[in-house]
Amino acid sequence: MNEKKLILYNEANEWENASPIGGGSFGAMVFGGANAEKIYLNEETIWDSRDMGENDPDFYDKIQKLRSMYLEGNKYIDEEAERLLGESMKRVCSYEYAGVLNVIPHISGETSSYKRELVLDEGVLNVSYKKGSVEVKEQAFCSYPYEVTAVKYNFSSPVSLSAYFERENADDIKYEDGILRIDARTAHGTHGFSVGIKVVTDGALSADGGRLEIKNAGEAVFFVSIATEYNFGDGYKNTPADILAEAESYDDIYSNHTEDFSELFNKSDIGFEGDEELKKLSADKRIERLQSDCGTEDPGLYELYFNFGKYLLISSSREGTFPANLQGVWVEKLENPWNSDYHTNINLQMNYWPAEVTGLSECHLALFDYMNNVLLESGKKSAKELYRCRGTVTHHLSDLYGYTGPADGLCGFWQMGAAWLSTHMWEHYLFTLDRDFLRDGAYTFIKECALFFIDYMFPDKDGTLLSGPCMSPENRYLIETPNGVKEGFLCMSPAMDTEIISHVLRNYIEAESILDIDRKTKKEAEETLSKMKKLRIGKNGTLMEWPEDFEEAEPGHRHISHAYALYPGNEITPETPELFTAVRKTLERRLSFGGGHTGWSRAWLINLFARLLNGEKAYENVRALITNSTKPNMLDNHPPFQIDGNFGGAAGIAETLLQSHSGYISLLPAVPKNLSGRFNDLRARGNVSVSASFKNGQVTSFSIVSPIDQNVTVKLNNGKSYEIGLVANMVHKENV
Repeated sequence: MNEKKLILYNEANEWENASPIGGGSFGAMVFGGANAEKIYLNEETIWDSRDMGENDPDFYDKIQKLRSMYLEGNKYIDEEAERLLGESMKRVCSYEYAGVLNVIPHISGETSSYKRELVLDEGVLNVSYKKGSVEVKEQAFCSYPYEVTAVKYNFSSPVSLSAYFERENADDIKYEDGILRIDARTAHGTHGFSVGIKVVTDGALSADGGRLEIKNAGEAVFFVSIATEYNFGDGYKNTPADILAEAESYDDIYSNHTEDFSELFNKSDIGFEGDEELKKLSADKRIERLQSDCGTEDPGLYELYFNFGKYLLISSSREGTFPANLQGVWVEKLENPWNSDYHTNINLQMNYWPAEVTGLSECHLALFDYMNNVLLESGKKSAKELYRCRGTVTHHLSDLYGYTGPADGLCGFWQMGAAWLSTHMWEHYLFTLDRDFLRDGAYTFIKECALFFIDYMFPDKDGTLLSGPCMSPENRYLIETPNGVKEGFLCMSPAMDTEIISHVLRNYIEAESILDIDRKTKKEAEETLSKMKKLRIGKNGTLMEWPEDFEEAEPGHRHISHAYALYPGNEITPETPELFTAVRKTLERRLSFGGGHTGWSRAWLINLFARLLNGEKAYENVRALITNSTKPNMLDNHPPFQIDGNFGGAAGIAETLLQSHSGYISLLPAVPKNLSGRFNDLRARGNVSVSASFKNGQVTSFSIVSPIDQNVTVKLNNGKSYEIGLVANMVHKENV
């Protein structure tokens, strides 16, 4: 237990295997190179943009035509949708890296005793090695309080170093007033940013243009600050120097950073019993060990994966920052996979699945700020101009600038992005019971999402309400057309639409029941909810993904969109046995055809099997996530790197230990029989903190505490149940 150090015994041979450090709004990928160090720098607002132009003024009429075709019996509308709306689809620009700081220690000799160690509970990377006769120690971290990246070298005997910066579109690189200053622009020149690098050393420092030389140094510290035109307007070029003027004492900044980071990281803790000797192995060797022998075990590696997920969330999402994107805050170049944008058809949401249960509610706030300050008004404009609806809408992706319209072809016909995101606000309220947040931080966004669907849905011939045209992310079905069998993508009211819309409407109705602000709209929501189609079971005994029982074009598709109602939704539970069985069969069928072949998809399966109360299958998928979709440095491998799998996997492990979505607290709902360990201060809905010890999959003791008086029900996986009256801030403990 106590798996809080991610160890590697080699330097990174590529960016995807470097070590991530982060301060919320900025970060770095550190290679740990002995001959030449590469540090890829990032700042969340270095994001290019383009003029999207005006929304298609005929979009609404085109949507109505597609709906009419459907009601007239034309179920296959993809080709007509492409013809009508192909030109309406936009593309956002990519989030970009800030550049590369190269540091070259001039030391001759072979490298030995190399170790790269990420200290997860402190947010610090330590690199150590011996080069010839010189012992080298490198330490790096990103300080959220000081807004600087710090890299410190210590040498056992004085050495010389060179350092320089690389980046496309660098307009000016110069050394002045003790700072190497780089002024640059994004790929298409639309946004400026400035990087400042300050060196504090006991050696002799000089500069030759943009290259720094350090002679006879026993110690050298590099402080890096980045400012953007997006954040600081015209003053961005001077901002790094102002910030770096405060960066003098490395020890003070380090102490402040570790205290800040550890306070968040230690809000919760888990520990699994396993072979303590395995902790001495590097992460990549532990992964290889599981890959090579299906009979071997390493519960400690699952614990390490969970802790790494917490580490990444703290490093890439802090209060006052933008939310973590597809790669957190870390990217390698100008154009990155999927633009490293905000994909809202699961990926952005999955980034925050572990936030509440692990006690990292503060990290969740970055997402809510983005929703309220960026998406809300843009989404209202899209709702009005595209659909003539009240409320707010976001389609399947967005960016720093809050693009909310359809994009990327037929995938853009998905109106559920803001709605799904709104459920995160509701979950934050359920976990914290923060009424002020519900009223002032969540209510408006949730209501605007409900308003959109109240207006957006339209009646079928039988009077039930339909949504669409839409797709079930991102699966296709087979349909008979006059020109033969084709793959269909669009339809009306796929199951996921029904699940998300009903979830949002229920949340809004409950919020109104608590706050009593707008009874008229609450009644509209209730009427809309009552007219929606119900989930149905198909001929295979599986949950129907589309309004008709179509054959899937790809039965092993990575998305399992119609399982939303099981997780992260809560509509399907053991109390709905027919649907519960149907969704189980859905997962079994999807896996039998090779599903779960991407990192985030496998992570979703962990959570789904946890909700199905199947611990063996849940941990079978934890193992598969680590052995099939994890890089040697434990970053998720889609492929390529995509961070949502790390977050989804961490959430899934927590979900196997504690659940609270059905009105009671469930301990060890989905752990395998051979798992032993404990967890401390995982959070349950109702503002409850829960700790437990367990042996061979059975609880031996547990304790719960809440800051308020309340009655709770606790159920164990052996069927035993406890009715407990909690007194505010008094720990209630039970030995089982």
